[in-house]
Amino acid sequence: MILVFGSINMDLVASVPAIPRPGETVLSPGYRTLFGGKGANQAVAAARMGGNVVMVGRVGADAFGDACRANLAANGVTTDYIATCAAPTGCAFITVDSAGENAITVASGANGMVDSDDLPENLPLGHETLAVMQMEVPLAESLATAARVRAAGGRVIWNLAPAPAGLGAADMHTILAATDILVVNEIEALMAAQALGDAPDFRTAARLLATQGRAVCVVTAGAEGAFFATPDGALHHAPAVPVTPVDTTGAGDTFVGVLASELASSSGLEQAVRRACAAASMACLARGAQDGMPTRQQLDAWTSR
Repeated sequence: MILVFGSINMDLVASVPAIPRPGETVLSPGYRTLFGGKGANQAVAAARMGGNVVMVGRVGADAFGDACRANLAANGVTTDYIATCAAPTGCAFITVDSAGENAITVASGANGMVDSDDLPENLPLGHETLAVMQMEVPLAESLATAARVRAAGGRVIWNLAPAPAGLGAADMHTILAATDILVVNEIEALMAAQALGDAPDFRTAARLLATQGRAVCVVTAGAEGAFFATPDGALHHAPAVPVTPVDTTGAGDTFVGVLASELASSSGLEQAVRRACAAASMACLARGAQDGMPTRQQLDAWTSR
């Protein structure tokens, strides 16, 4: 079972010639309403790979919440443990420029009320449980859930995204102690490493995080693919599949979801990272966080070309 403990959002997406600078207003001809939230995105990505995915999170008693829950169910995600609360469903406001790069502002809403008790005591956890965490719900609740999963013999993938400003050494040590695989992008790797020491580049940061935390550290690096450091200090590389991106929104979440699905199906780490890189490249070929996420059959066909 892949247990995704995290955020559920509705994304409002506007295409712009250039992402606005501070104090600048940029006009867009319109906007699109798309499903998002890092937790929900990762759950969908894993489910499209055929994984047995359970989502734990919260939405508001509103139309966005109803639509988000229905979308997850339509993608094969178990939604029995998505609670409805008084706060509105989370929203993300996304601008995408002509080169496919994006800037995102997230209004947390119901995601700020997610509680570890939303995971019921009767949900069977064990050695086959793989939990996926992010940083869009309260950290203390994610840590409590991770502790339950690991106490039952399961594993934890922690996507340190978005990495909070002012991340301290105590927080990083606590997260690393609760984690089997840490996934970060280049900027997040440097932020996490700076909390523990000094790292001039993301490769050094990956080694530092892996050797101090005793967890594997995976760094996604866009067109360079992904690098992963193991606790012995070794650094490995998986290339990206070259593409001309249409929209990079959701590529990182696709990577995490596919990585989880591959590991849950007993793939080795190197193969899982390579497959996740290929899936993330595919996700950049469509607009929106979830629209480009491939199924297992689509990924198999694309990687066998």
